[in-house]
Amino acid sequence: MHPRFHHPTEITIGQVVELSAENKHHAARVLRLKNGDAITLFSGSGGEFSAHIVNISKSSTSVLIDAYQEIECESPLQIELVQAICVNEKMDWIIQKAVELGVTRIQSITTDRSIVHLSDERSSKRLQHWQKIIISACEQCGRNHLPEILPLITLPEWLSQKKTKQSLHDLNLILSPTAPKNLRNIPQPPANAHIALAIGPEGGFTQDEEVAILHTGFIPVCLGKRTLRTESAALAAISALQTLWGDF
Repeated sequence: MHPRFHHPTEITIGQVVELSAENKHHAARVLRLKNGDAITLFSGSGGEFSAHIVNISKSSTSVLIDAYQEIECESPLQIELVQAICVNEKMDWIIQKAVELGVTRIQSITTDRSIVHLSDERSSKRLQHWQKIIISACEQCGRNHLPEILPLITLPEWLSQKKTKQSLHDLNLILSPTAPKNLRNIPQPPANAHIALAIGPEGGFTQDEEVAILHTGFIPVCLGKRTLRTESAALAAISALQTLWGDF
């Protein structure tokens, strides 16, 4: 597979485009690409473009768009990961791997047991950081649609939004170590279903939080007899969903 770069502006065949400063540095200094080398560009809204480098230097990297390919590797499942925010490295890991596993949307939330608390300014900077992680993950794994990541909100705010946006076809799941069911006991949702997967923080949701989530129509499920860390639980659950009903 040729090196892939996200290019967020409109792309047309025959166009010569200039790579962003970040992509230019990666192409020239990290990958050591040269004139004539083939690359792939994608805008993030579907499909990809084959291209080749026509000029690469310290100051700029120009590429010529050769052709468009309607290539997609999206999962048939529409999974929204609702992840209680955790420490930086863990959160970055969850977002990166969730994108590779095929989620379509990520909503970060704060809970009573969250150990990370961000001001509005820090939250905005963290969101920009997470967006870069999503782009990098898509470049690596071959996805041509960028998953959406939403601004950090509190659990009550998210539950309030959820109540107004629910559909009869939605499947809402919350991981709970005491749940009597596992994912194999859940009937397969219809093809157009939106799956929301709620994952608690280190220490889990409080009892009151879990009750509030259940009252919003969520089904509690467990992942076996072992208690998983928050960063393990999210990825294990997404993998299980893809194995049961997705493209694994």
